[in-house]
Amino acid sequence: MAEVKIERREDFERALRKFKMQCKREGTLREFRERQYHTKASQKRREKKKRH
Repeated sequence: MAEVKIERREDFERALRKFKMQCKREGTLREFRERQYHTKASQKRREKKKRH
């Protein structure tokens, strides 16, 4: 889970940017999008094979 500690005089926009980068590194958003809809196992295998 992404967590950002804001320094005393740190700008909110900067903290938000840090949070977004952490989410991107952890793959949180990508995982959310994958789980949003059910995908059959055969479809997942097909997509994986197509990517490589």
